[in-house]
Amino acid sequence: MQASDTRAGADAEFVTFQAGGQSFSLDITHVREIRRWTAVTPLPHAPKEVLGVMNLRGSVIPIYDLSLRFGLGPTPESPRNVVVVAMIENQTVGLLVEAVSEILSVGRDRIQDTPDIRSETTKQSITGVITIEDGMTRVIDLAAVIQSRARQAA
Repeated sequence: MQASDTRAGADAEFVTFQAGGQSFSLDITHVREIRRWTAVTPLPHAPKEVLGVMNLRGSVIPIYDLSLRFGLGPTPESPRNVVVVAMIENQTVGLLVEAVSEILSVGRDRIQDTPDIRSETTKQSITGVITIEDGMTRVIDLAAVIQSRARQAA
């Protein structure tokens, strides 16, 4: 078996969470922490999905409403809401989600390609889907999700 074959079947771990009533997953290597939702400081002229900024141990980070970012409407207020603090390249961001579900460990060969639905934005931001017990979860490319918004604003 070649090294590339070994990597293809290797386990990958994802943090799964709910946003817009749907299941999404993020590679655990990008997740720094999961925090209880607290109020943020709004920024004028920010895109609607950027709720504001939060002070995280001396660093100011933007907080995105992931549900709004995906066009699924605003995240409803709930005591279960959390912020997934994640790192993309050299930037730390927070993602408001409805709840974190679980840590999912799967073989990389179980990650299916995103079907071609003729949406370039979807193909860039959703890198694959994983079948789980109660349906499917979408694997997001956080850099594409955040950066595609930055490109649209430019």
